[in-house]
Amino acid sequence: MSAPAVVTPEREPRAASRVTAAVRLLDRPLTSYYLVLGITMLLLALGLVMVLSTSSAQAIAQGGSPYAGFQKQLLGVVAGLPLMWVAARSSPVLFRAAAYPMLGISVLGLMLVLAVGQTVNGGERWIQVMGFPIQPSEFAKLAFVLWGADLLARKEKNGQLTEWRHLLIPLLPGAALLSLLVMLGDDLGTTFILLVIFLTLLWVIGSPGRLFIGMLGLMAFAMGILVIVASYRLDRITGFLHPQANALTVGWQTLQGKTAVGSGGLFGVGLGAGKMKWGWVPESTTDFIFAVIGEELGLVGTLCVTFLYGGLAYAGLRIARRVPDTFMRLAAAAATAWIVVQALVNICAVIGLLPITGVPLPLVSAGLSSLLVTLIALGMLMSFAKREPGASQALAAAGPGPVLRVLSWLGLTGQRS
Repeated sequence: MSAPAVVTPEREPRAASRVTAAVRLLDRPLTSYYLVLGITMLLLALGLVMVLSTSSAQAIAQGGSPYAGFQKQLLGVVAGLPLMWVAARSSPVLFRAAAYPMLGISVLGLMLVLAVGQTVNGGERWIQVMGFPIQPSEFAKLAFVLWGADLLARKEKNGQLTEWRHLLIPLLPGAALLSLLVMLGDDLGTTFILLVIFLTLLWVIGSPGRLFIGMLGLMAFAMGILVIVASYRLDRITGFLHPQANALTVGWQTLQGKTAVGSGGLFGVGLGAGKMKWGWVPESTTDFIFAVIGEELGLVGTLCVTFLYGGLAYAGLRIARRVPDTFMRLAAAAATAWIVVQALVNICAVIGLLPITGVPLPLVSAGLSSLLVTLIALGMLMSFAKREPGASQALAAAGPGPVLRVLSWLGLTGQRS
């Protein structure tokens, strides 16, 4: 029998030094900035590949061009990256100035949806703008983040947050108005995300525990009522709780999504080789694109996607913790909660842990409105990250490596080549 391995004294300092190096790397001033930038690019690339894989199958089955869906998504990326670039170079003052105009435009857009909107799959959520379908509810998320953060930051500066009514008015009526307009368009998923933003703002500003728990209970009660009053929403709950008993009706989508994810095994059947996207998984390019990822890229692929959103959560919350300004802290936390919770809800719905709500997977699912608004929000996070302690000095002192030269040429580092 061989002797047991002995850990030499030299190995312990080496392991400790590696841990210390990793901690130092995560503690650098620009860590948040490059995490947001890198994760965004990785998710965009994955989204383009998966939209091409899923949309081409649908288009071929319908006799259309296999590249139509990919070209539309690529157009969104080409239009969205400059918007992210502008947002990353903008100051918090500009975001605060845009809060009220964006809120007004969002309310107007939601009202136009109710008047002249297009109904798709039972939901009235789109209007046509210059030949493109636009979903105002997506822009309402960013508008609510900016307006709510600006409102609470002003109240804190004026010392008005000592009483609970100043925390809720007019924040609660504003959230209720947006949620009502979105719900009239039959979009429960976006309504839930708006409520997540509302609760995040209350949490970060330091609401009393009783007030926060009361609002949480009120939101849960309101969501329950919205589910009960609409029979098709109640059917979704039934399909979620008893999918096998409703396999040919309301449980079909849940079962097919779980089957697609499970059939991929550890490494998947291969990119583009999935079978479930050929009409077996409904909404495979949007709400259920994660199911196709699971089938084609396997458990490894789905875990990588999940870790990317986890990294985005870490970066966004790190920004919210380190920025010196109340508005930036509130807006960063709310935007991070919106994007990450939306991803979590989408993933959990696909694998059967939550009822289907119809929210897309950020940056990955097909959809121009969601893609553009998410890229603007991530650009805003990058702008805030450059205002973390020591970040501006680190940017000024950064060496002229090839990666930094490209980023500088694109204007993403705040330097000029």
